[in-house]
Formats: sequence, structure tokens, C-alpha cells
Amino acid sequence: MLQLYKPDDYKRVLETALLAAPEPLPLVELKKLFDDPFDDDTWRTLLDDLRRDWAERGVELVQMASGWRFQTRPEYQVFLDRLKNEKPPRYSRAVMETLAIIAYRQPVTRGDIEDIRGVAVSPNVIKTLEGRGWIDAVGHRDSPGRPTLYATTRKFLDDLGLRSLSELPPLAEIERMIDAQPTETTETPAQLPFGGAGGPQDPQQSDAFSVARQA
Repeated sequence: MLQLYKPDDYKRVLETALLAAPEPLPLVELKKLFDDPFDDDTWRTLLDDLRRDWAERGVELVQMASGWRFQTRPEYQVFLDRLKNEKPPRYSRAVMETLAIIAYRQPVTRGDIEDIRGVAVSPNVIKTLEGRGWIDAVGHRDSPGRPTLYATTRKFLDDLGLRSLSELPPLAEIERMIDAQPTETTETPAQLPFGGAGGPQDPQQSDAFSVARQA
């Protein structure tokens, strides 16, 4: 069995585990790697040192909502996209608007979303977002009919590269990421720039997400 004596030895084990993991690893899982009961400050030092070790490379160590992982630096993604055979997923404007409302106004019901958007929310829109793992039912409102409350998930944050909802970008920045179409139809396709959907689209100013600003 490999003997660990120096901080660099522990960092190599951490590096190996994080590179091999298919999903972000929370600290509670990383602590299973060693018999030594390190305190949180020691873990922070090891992870910060490992992050600095990769500072000049095309892959970086980042902390997500659900844990730590290695990921490609955004500036190199455009090159990796050339190796992909499949096209990035595209979503209707209805899906994008609904996701924006849930992200910035959560928890919300379908009724809340319909009040803000001014149109009915198709069940397929909710199913699309649930199927992608970006939203989930988190309870029921204490009102007639007890409508379901929806909120975003940790996967949603992970796919955006965020640790918490407080790091959500301004709505104006989200709008610039959407391949906006000059039409009012709710079925206008748009690419979602997270979760392997490629980089931002042309930075055209759009009102696709402006409905989420309404009170």
C-alpha cells in the first residue's frame, strides 16, 4: 500500500480521486480517502494548493455546489467542441423563460410562472427541465389545491459552475447568452449555454428572460 508522508503525497491522492470521479466530490467523500482525521483548515490548504498547481493548465480545479471537480477552462471549450459529433441541445423560449423565473424567483408554482409570463405553462416545459435535472418539486404551497412548488437543483448550479444561488449572474448577462430570436412565439429554439451545451451565443440583447424581473 502507498505510504503517505508529505503534503504532496496527499495532494497526489486527491488529484487522482478528483480526476477519476465522474461527478463532483463533496468534502465528506474526500475525507474517506485518508485515515488521518484532518481538520477543515488542512483540507482547505490541500485543495487550494492543488488548485494552484493546476493554475497554468487547460484544466482547473473548482468548487461546485455539490463538491470539487476538475473541469476544462472556458477559454478552451471552443476547441474541444470541434471534437463533438452531436449538436448541442436546443430549448424553446418557453423553457428558457420558465427556467429563468424559477431560478430567480424560487420557489414558485406553475401559476406563478403563468402570471409572470402571461401564458399557460405546458406540462412538457416542466418535464423538460425536470428531465435535465435542473428543477425539482420541493413542496406544496398552503393554498387551495396545494400547488407544487418548484426550485432549481444542485445539478443546475453545477452545470453553471456555481457554488450557490447568490452567484447567479445578472439577468442581463443571462440574456446575452441566449440565441435570441425576434419573434414572440414560445417555441423559438434557443441554446442553453451550460451543461455541455457549448459556449455563449452572439451577445444580442433580448427580452427572452426579462419576464423574470417582474414583481
